[in-house]
Amino acid sequence: MAHRLRDAGPADAPAIAALFRESFAATFRHLYPRHELEAFLQEQTAARFAGWCEAANHALLLGEGADGQPLGYCFLGPYDLDRYVPGLLDGRRWWTIRQLYLRADARGSGLADALMERAVAEARARGNDDLLLTVWIGNHRARRFYERHGFVEVGKYPYRLGSTIDDDRILRRIL
Repeated sequence: MAHRLRDAGPADAPAIAALFRESFAATFRHLYPRHELEAFLQEQTAARFAGWCEAANHALLLGEGADGQPLGYCFLGPYDLDRYVPGLLDGRRWWTIRQLYLRADARGSGLADALMERAVAEARARGNDDLLLTVWIGNHRARRFYERHGFVEVGKYPYRLGSTIDDDRILRRIL
């Protein structure tokens, strides 16, 4: 599957929000009560993604197919993970991969690798020393992908969605 990468803009926000809702639900719907998942997904609006596209301290990278349709994206920006790994990041500049999602039909296409490479380059270009992310402990496919890209586990993160608290892990890649 051919693809190209570019920076997303506000006009891309509706498609990215839809891609997020579809991907998140497909991957995690079994973890949450239905009404809580639906409420969470309704909060993931195009306006929210448009704001992130325009925020100077965030980056939203979009992967498109040959037909211009969104196949996946990577969202980077600040996130308060340092409080879960006391002392680890003292004196260091760091950024977080907050989301990396693909449409199901884009898995295995090389797009995730391309998005990760671009995310690492963007983090370095902005002067960061480290790149962090969180991943649910049961998402073995994602964990293998991140480890293949040089991320190592450095802590635990209690991700909350509604009344559920997931056992997420914090992974770090020194840039």
